[in-house]
Amino acid sequence: MAQAIMVQGCTSSAGKSYLTAALCRLLANHGVRAAPFKAQNMSNNAGVTPQGLEMGRAQLVQAAAARVTPDVRMNPVLLKPEADTRSQVVLLGRVSPEITALPWRERKAHLWPHVQGALHSLMADYDVVVIEGAGSPAEVNLRDSDIVNMRVAREVGAAVLLAADIDRGGAFAHLLGTWHCLIPEERALLRGFILNRFRGDPALLAPAPEWLHVQTGVPTVGVVPMLDIPLPEEDGLWAQGPRPQEPGDGFVAIARLPRVSNLDEFAPLGPLARWVSTPAELEGARAVILPGSKSTAADLAWLRASGLAGAVTRLAHAGVPVLGICGGLQMLGGALHDDLGIEGGHHAPGLGLLDLSTTFAADKVTVQTTLRDPETGLTLRGYEIHHGRTVAGPGVQELAPGLLWRQGNVRGTYLHGLLENPGYLERFLGWAGLPVPEGLPTLDARLDAIAARVQASLDPTLLDDLLAVWA
Repeated sequence: MAQAIMVQGCTSSAGKSYLTAALCRLLANHGVRAAPFKAQNMSNNAGVTPQGLEMGRAQLVQAAAARVTPDVRMNPVLLKPEADTRSQVVLLGRVSPEITALPWRERKAHLWPHVQGALHSLMADYDVVVIEGAGSPAEVNLRDSDIVNMRVAREVGAAVLLAADIDRGGAFAHLLGTWHCLIPEERALLRGFILNRFRGDPALLAPAPEWLHVQTGVPTVGVVPMLDIPLPEEDGLWAQGPRPQEPGDGFVAIARLPRVSNLDEFAPLGPLARWVSTPAELEGARAVILPGSKSTAADLAWLRASGLAGAVTRLAHAGVPVLGICGGLQMLGGALHDDLGIEGGHHAPGLGLLDLSTTFAADKVTVQTTLRDPETGLTLRGYEIHHGRTVAGPGVQELAPGLLWRQGNVRGTYLHGLLENPGYLERFLGWAGLPVPEGLPTLDARLDAIAARVQASLDPTLLDDLLAVWA
């Protein structure tokens, strides 16, 4: 049976995904066969495994960190928010309409056996499983329905590291308060506190870590600095990307849809990307992107209410390149039809910039895809996640059947990751009259850099003790 390490957080966005990826790479660099695991993920930032199954983007990155093939056992439950009180349930890579229809608190009985099965299966196949929690274990109102935090830790006796985002302030109160909210069996699993995203001199923290140790009996085992090394994350790191340094030089405007999905795919745009919510923010845009959406009709209604629909249409007619990806593609078409109620049963006219019509089907397409684009002569690789089935009319050019269309300066595709193909990124920015930004280091290089910085920030005694178990 494998050993298990678990990273939990005092709050959401405490850096759990980042630290889990770092530990996965650190273990892989020491020759340890490790696998990531997160029982339940709530995110519209998802991807597709080689088997054509859907899982959270963070666990795909963590699998890359561990240098193992992504497997839906690593994220058995994925919740994809469709509205403030409704989420689609993806169970072991496939949509589960039956569990989606259940009230929140009734889902545990149906989901927990799948979580247990996936976790123990990974424990049997690997030397170490690095587990990521969700939100905070201090949410006592959710203890009875917990399938992702201390319930998981207790299932396999995981060594728990509790992280706090010290950049927010109040980190020692967060750590102490979280410890107080745990029951004795849960406290017994805590092996250390991590102060994450620290700016400044760690020596200035004294005597607070020692005080916290006296209060709880748990040592502070790491002070991890604020790291400017981006990774794709669950909640949309790239939505807060930097604006161009010189507004007059132009930028690529990306609509900040309420239910935007898969937005990390725009990372290659770097500082050229600007997320927009109002027509005024489009001033100076050289290109416009409508990204994917988990609720296409609802986000299309928001696009109209915000005034962006009209502004994007005017820019398209003025010759500005417009690109729609997945849900954005569907919005650019002539009509949306949802007879089966996949997204609430809405029927809506699209923007009419592409002569296309989309109907939502019961089965979701989840597949890794390679296609050839005759317009550019490029072979393009990416992945598809969509319920929509789109049919072309006579006014649009179908460049790749069912996948890629063009009508003048307006293009649409179901291929997520299109701009992660360097050749296509260069062509797209060329159409916009923009230079290609300096590229990000490869994901592998970033993971190595993060692992090295985190290792240097952890108590070396802790690390030696952990690694000695698997030596």
